Amino acid sequence: MPHLFDPLTLKSVTLRNRIGVSPMCQYAATAGRADEWHLVHLGARAVGGAGLVIAEATAVAPAGRITPGDLGLWDDAQVEPLARLTRFLRQHGAVPGIQLAHAGRKAGAARPWEGGAHLTDAAGGWTPVAPSPVAFGGDLTRVPQALTLAAIQQVQADFVAAARRSLAAGFDWLELHGAHGYLAHEFLSPLSNHRTDAYGGSFENRTRFLLELTRAVRAVWPERLPLTVRLSCTDWTEGGWTVDETVALARLLQAAGVDLIDCSSGGGVADARIPVAPGYQVGFAERLRRETGLATAAVGLITDARQADAIITSGQADLVLLARELLRDPYWPAHAARQLQQAAALPAPGPYARAW
Repeated sequence: MPHLFDPLTLKSVTLRNRIGVSPMCQYAATAGRADEWHLVHLGARAVGGAGLVIAEATAVAPAGRITPGDLGLWDDAQVEPLARLTRFLRQHGAVPGIQLAHAGRKAGAARPWEGGAHLTDAAGGWTPVAPSPVAFGGDLTRVPQALTLAAIQQVQADFVAAARRSLAAGFDWLELHGAHGYLAHEFLSPLSNHRTDAYGGSFENRTRFLLELTRAVRAVWPERLPLTVRLSCTDWTEGGWTVDETVALARLLQAAGVDLIDCSSGGGVADARIPVAPGYQVGFAERLRRETGLATAAVGLITDARQADAIITSGQADLVLLARELLRDPYWPAHAARQLQQAAALPAPGPYARAW
């Protein structure tokens, strides 16, 4: 079996190791544009040795932003700042990835350090959209506007346009955000989707939005490049989206051209009870990998080098994505390589050679 510092090839893309930077919102963009913060934040993780660096949830439309500070790709003017980033990541050995997203009923909120609640219109907020006019709850109290059929098609077209811009910006890895209670997940879960038309009710109908979206994006995203989807494998709530449904959806996504499932969970409802513990979501990645044959990524409280290596060597996942641990330590891959006696697999960048 491979280990953490073996390369991973997906389509024509090869990662130098199986450590990826999970998409982490920074809420630091202006008018959706990346700036020096994003270059330094993500660039440091490439220098630190990650094989894959995925830029944060990037909104496909202004109304799809979680906060006014989200990155966006709804405008051609947003391409070049991201192209600067992809050039730097590639120069320092990392494959540049991006996650495209629409926040659905969670859109229009304040930044987390400003409270995270829905903003009023006067404070820069807007009315969110969703499959059904059901508020998320907690501090996200706005009742969203239900999407019409025409509006659904427009959102899907927005994703396609953003995928084209992602390619123009130099990204080699594309992830569609279908998790954490954002728009695609809202269609999947009976807890947020109360529609009675072709996009609600049955499993077939609730998965229709994401499958149509995936096929449309795959049609413009080159076949040689990986297309991946992040899913919340369970809502952790009775009556919600289940792991069994995730397995069934993964098979359909595979047929639609998806190459890897990024296995997360939760985020769909405000009162879910999630049994958070180290590696608590790894079992989802293992089951999907075993039952569908798809490559999977494991994410969620993966912090220790031996823990991460065991996930790969045991065949539970093909890739581990780290979030908060890489915020705390951008050089975690380099430290992990030494700990696992794989230092030769991750040579130091020239300027750091004396200190690596």
